[in-house]
Amino acid sequence: MIDFLGIGAQKAATTWIYQHLSRHPQIRFPAGKEVHFWDQHRCNGADWWLGLFADDRQGQKQGEITPAYATLDPAAIREIAALLPDLRVFYSLRNPIARAWSSALMALERAEMTIDEASHVWFLDHFKSSGSRRRGDYVSCMTNWLATTPHKQFLIILFDDIIAAPGTVLTALCRHLEVDAEWFNAVSAADLSAPVFAGVGHEIPDPLLAFLRVMYQPMIRRLSAVIGRDLSPWLEWDGRRGSEPPLC
Repeated sequence: MIDFLGIGAQKAATTWIYQHLSRHPQIRFPAGKEVHFWDQHRCNGADWWLGLFADDRQGQKQGEITPAYATLDPAAIREIAALLPDLRVFYSLRNPIARAWSSALMALERAEMTIDEASHVWFLDHFKSSGSRRRGDYVSCMTNWLATTPHKQFLIILFDDIIAAPGTVLTALCRHLEVDAEWFNAVSAADLSAPVFAGVGHEIPDPLLAFLRVMYQPMIRRLSAVIGRDLSPWLEWDGRRGSEPPLC
C-alpha cells in the first residue's frame, strides 16, 4: 500500500527530504525516490505502480517523492484520490524566483553548456517555458490537489523553514505521516543542516532577476494569502547563492 506522496516542488529540497526520511525506521521507499508513474509511465497501468509497494510491513509507511506530480492534471489527481483515499501528501515550496533560476541552471548542465555559453535570451526562454511556469505556479498546483485531497492529508513545507529549522520540519512531517515524530531528535543539528545535492551555484544577473520578480510577484501574493504567511521576502532576494532572505 502507498501511504504517502511527495509531489515537489522541483528544486525545493525534495532530495534532502528523501535522504532524511529514508533514515527513519518506520518509513520506506521501496521503489526509490522518483517513480514518475503518473507523469511518464501510466501506460504500465495503475496495478503496476501499486505493485511496487505491495510488500506491506507492519508499523511502516511507504511512498515516493516525484516533484513532477505537483503539475499533474486534475483527472490524474482524481484517479490517485480514488485509488488511495487516505493518502498523505506533502508539497515543499521554495521562492519561485530562486527555484526558476536553479531549474534553469540544471537544464543548462543537462544541455552540456557552460553559463558563459548561454545568453540572457536562452534563460528567458527557459523561464517562460510551459514546464518552468507550471512548476512555479504553486497556487494552481495546490488548487488542483486540494480539490480531491482533504486539507488534513495535505502538508505544505517551506524551503525557508528547512534552512532555518530542519529538525522542526522533519518532526512536523513525521507527525503528518503518522510515524514516530521524536526520532530525529537524536540526529545532530549539523547533520540535518548539511546540504544534499546542492547543484551548481551561479549568481543570477540583475536583468534576469528583475524579470523573474515581475513574473512571480502576483503568484507570490496569492500564495501568501492562501497559506497565511508573509512571503514578501521572496521578492527581496538579491540573486546571490545561499542568500535567500529568511521569512518571519
